[in-house]
Amino acid sequence: MSTTLPSPVTVPPTAPEPAPGVRPETAPARTYLVKTLGCQMNVHDSEHMAGMLEQAGYVAADSRHAAAEDVDVIVINTCAVRENAADKLYGNLGRLAGAKRARPGMQIAVGGCLAQKDRAGIVERAPWVDVVFGTHNLDVLPALLERARHNERAEVEIAESLQVFPSTLPTRRESVYAGWVSISVGCNNTCTFCIVPHLRGKERDRRPGEILAEVEALVAQGAIEVTLLGQNVNSYGVEFGDRGAFAKLLRAAGAVEGLERLRFTSPHPAAFTDDVIEAMAATATVMPQLHMPLQSGSDRMLRAMRRSYRAERFLGILDRVRAAMPEAAITTDVIVGFPGETEEDFAQTLRVVEASRFASAFTFQYSPRPGTPAADLPDQLPKAVVQERYERLAALQERISLEENQRQVGRVIEVLLAEGEGRKDGATARLSGRAADNRLVHLALPDGLAAPDAPRPGDLVSVSVTHGAPHHLVADSALVPGGAFAVRRTRAGDAWAARQAGDGEHAHGAADAACGTPGPAGPVSLGLPTIGRVAPVV
Repeated sequence: MSTTLPSPVTVPPTAPEPAPGVRPETAPARTYLVKTLGCQMNVHDSEHMAGMLEQAGYVAADSRHAAAEDVDVIVINTCAVRENAADKLYGNLGRLAGAKRARPGMQIAVGGCLAQKDRAGIVERAPWVDVVFGTHNLDVLPALLERARHNERAEVEIAESLQVFPSTLPTRRESVYAGWVSISVGCNNTCTFCIVPHLRGKERDRRPGEILAEVEALVAQGAIEVTLLGQNVNSYGVEFGDRGAFAKLLRAAGAVEGLERLRFTSPHPAAFTDDVIEAMAATATVMPQLHMPLQSGSDRMLRAMRRSYRAERFLGILDRVRAAMPEAAITTDVIVGFPGETEEDFAQTLRVVEASRFASAFTFQYSPRPGTPAADLPDQLPKAVVQERYERLAALQERISLEENQRQVGRVIEVLLAEGEGRKDGATARLSGRAADNRLVHLALPDGLAAPDAPRPGDLVSVSVTHGAPHHLVADSALVPGGAFAVRRTRAGDAWAARQAGDGEHAHGAADAACGTPGPAGPVSLGLPTIGRVAPVV
């Protein structure tokens, strides 16, 4: 692929050549909006897309223009895991067709998993799309936008394997108080229902020094919470030949000075080992929270899904986690209606869900994904059967979630305040955030407490839980005479306030110290095998 693109603006001969995709300073800045469909990995990929656009001279649309989708460039980062993913994409594209007609020069780009899967078919179905790029070549987005503008035609570029590790790309982080850090990309599992390995490739692990450098940089920029990301985080180290690598990484990352909360998602039960539980329990900054995908409680269905664990092993993991961390909140994923699932299979799932006492669960009706082995299995279940089972499972989990949250009433918890977590906060005069166990908490402020004395996103507030609902906790203890309420103002809150005031930059890109993650000065050892010098992240 050529990396030198013609520019729509004439550059004087004495001026240096702009980087690929970077518009000359004489051109007006174009605005952009990135819309994310899908998982946490997609959210983090969207941060990279935004970072690359800003490095190329684009500016993020303000909230008013973003809400109206009145921007120069809209990027839709797609998901392909569920059947309705395509419906969501083409619904968005259909609506944007009119917006594009009304705004000459507007561009629409589609990236992510569905783009990797459908490729040029997206342009065939929605010919007003300007750019399609895949999961393996996020870095080409600015260049493709410029090429499409110059050539006045759609540009489709899908790489078959990873070209640039995403974490080395510029990053515009949505939050200054909490951040994602990818430790690996891709997946080596062969679950029959999942298309992710096909779209994201085999697992590739980052070097531990690069990961720790990124965590340290995030903390230096104000973050107090970090979430380690991977399709299967606890298989980290497969390229190093060290099965204990993830536990070592948890301990090392958890020891970064200034970090207060460390999380990770998502592990796989088959590879979840006791050393990880020990590292979680022994590392104070690792939060008492675990997302452990069950998928089915039937051993027969687990075999059909190629999930290399069985229900009793799964329950055993939960028992050991709770023995080490009694207050841990465990969440899960469950698929209903997998091909061939009988009423007895479904009853086994209900039994395991009841025994697991999940704080919450993401429940899905199975939908065939073309390109997966399960799509061709016999005994696909009727929609009515799947729907009825789904409703029974949802009702069971709703009851369990309510009971588990009601058990929290009276506990004093520390809440990391967030932006935008509570949709009704304006009406209820509450603030919202996450407890250590990741439960969503809506909390009241004492009467008369207002800015600038009120806590800010990124600050930590200690309150007592006064009510438990299925999907959240309420902590109105500040309204009770003598009730628990204490604010700990943090570096993260300071960083949030500075961003609001425009006093400084947050992590926009890799071009300078404020806009990327500097590499370590030298190799960082976790006791893992090393392959040459640890490469810096630039």
